Amino acid sequence: MQEKIAIVQQSFKPGMTVSLVARQHGVAASQLFLWRKQYQEGSLTAVAAGEQVVPASELAATMKQIKEVQRLLGKKTMENELLKEAVEYGEQKSG
Repeated sequence: MQEKIAIVQQSFKPGMTVSLVARQHGVAASQLFLWRKQYQEGSLTAVAAGEQVVPASELAATMKQIKEVQRLLGKKTMENELLKEAVEYGEQKSG
């Protein structure tokens, strides 16, 4: 994996082209373009670091779910505060 990253980084250097770097390392230019895309998206380095790679669609769905849970938590927190105030008000009236 480190070799792929080194090849990709070399292809970004001034004066270097994807075709030239691919030829130097015996890989297809299309493969190097794919590696460059993965590198720019962070998936190539994540794999090299041993991190799990999550598809963007799964990340988006999870973020949507988190926002919904946060919204519900806010709603329940407000309801809880209102109930506390109602109990306090009731205690003041009866006390």
